[in-house]
Amino acid sequence: MKKQKRRGLSIKMKAMLIILLIPIAVTIFTLTAIIWTGLKNPELIRKSASALLEIGERHTATSIPEEYIPIYKEAAEAYGIPWTLLAAHHRIETRFSTMDPLLSPVGAEGHMQFMPCTFVGWTYPGCGGLGKGEIPEKDKTNPAIIKEYGGYGVDGNGDGIADPYDIEDAIYSAANYLSISGAADGDFEKAIFNYNRSEKYVQDVLRFFNEFEAQRLDMEAANK
Repeated sequence: MKKQKRRGLSIKMKAMLIILLIPIAVTIFTLTAIIWTGLKNPELIRKSASALLEIGERHTATSIPEEYIPIYKEAAEAYGIPWTLLAAHHRIETRFSTMDPLLSPVGAEGHMQFMPCTFVGWTYPGCGGLGKGEIPEKDKTNPAIIKEYGGYGVDGNGDGIADPYDIEDAIYSAANYLSISGAADGDFEKAIFNYNRSEKYVQDVLRFFNEFEAQRLDMEAANK
């Protein structure tokens, strides 16, 4: 009988195996480097974990960014509504101003997503339909024009301009709108519905409102 010759792997198969093994080797090397760095510098790992948690929190947006709380409180006090209601609207409208750009496909503008005609006033010439209108920028941010045409825009920071893209002006304007719409009388569902005429929107805002109210009570209890 003739002995069968043993055939080794072809050059082509060897090349394929090498290509397949490269990503595995890179992954192992990277993980090893991360672990080694962590052992030598645990503070770096702690900071990285904190950063990842913060990114995740911003993504799910179940907590209120601290930098906005003083503005919510000031605006809420001025218009007699809960500040957590403003936080809930801010969360729903632009995910706490992380939406980019702060302009919706239908034309709602700024941190709290006002239609221009709602911000300036529906009696402004040309306002109709969904409320996009054709309002020049100089009129859109002019408190005197807004007052003349019955708009809800407010100069929250006192700089002489009512700008939906300014965070203070936007939140004060939302507080103004919600207050007039029923929130000042405790009719939150009516106020929310007037802000955006959708039952789903109402339920979404109420869900965050209740969540933020619970957080507020926890913060107040912790500070006692």
